[in-house]
Amino acid sequence: MNAGRSIHLIVGLVVSTSIALCQSSATAREPAFDVASVRPSQHNVGPDYNNQLTYASGEINARNVTIKRLVAEAYQLQMDQVSGPNWIDQNEYDIEARTAPTTTKEQIARMMRSLLADRFQVKQHSEAREMRVYVLISEKSSPKIHPIEGERPNAGAAGFHFHGTMREFADLLAVQMSIPATNDPSAPVRASTSRIPVLDRTGMTGIFDFSVDIRPELGTDMFAAWQRVLHDELGLKIESRKEKVTVLVVDQALKIPTEN
Repeated sequence: MNAGRSIHLIVGLVVSTSIALCQSSATAREPAFDVASVRPSQHNVGPDYNNQLTYASGEINARNVTIKRLVAEAYQLQMDQVSGPNWIDQNEYDIEARTAPTTTKEQIARMMRSLLADRFQVKQHSEAREMRVYVLISEKSSPKIHPIEGERPNAGAAGFHFHGTMREFADLLAVQMSIPATNDPSAPVRASTSRIPVLDRTGMTGIFDFSVDIRPELGTDMFAAWQRVLHDELGLKIESRKEKVTVLVVDQALKIPTEN
């Protein structure tokens, strides 16, 4: 291999490595929604009620979502893996967007990147930071749950119901495991806004649909309750570790999105 060919090969590797988190190049342009309406929410509802986001047949509806949530959704990270100015976790927005009904969640995530770049002028970079995490893994014996065919949820199962991928289940566990123990059954319990990321290392792909018997127990936090359910009902377990984790840092964003 001659020197000129080596230089070209190195440059190509650098470009291909950086393209995943950068929209500055026209060749790296992400696909976009067919139609998207983005507006600041008329009333902020706060962390106990915000960040409601649903997908259904190519329609995306988000109510009182923060830029932090949108960035996490776009890059398939948990919210504690997104950093930036405080306001990106406080200012709330309403978004309605449409695309083809057959669009996958992975494609929608890429469209969300375009929306963030176009309407909020988001610029970001990624870093590796060491932090405490929970790692979701499969037991040595085979897991007790298996992927279903298609996206349609099963009907009629009692208990706490989940439908989605293992990555989405890990996201859910991060919220659930932040719920503290309570000694007052009449007092409502809420998830903490400071959560430990849960990383999916199960290696299990596809869509899962299952229900488990999980409920708040006096004097017991949800971490302990979920540990039991993961082992007894799902054939999974969770471990606490310190690891280097990808963190996406928002360097710039508009507080008021550009016109619809």
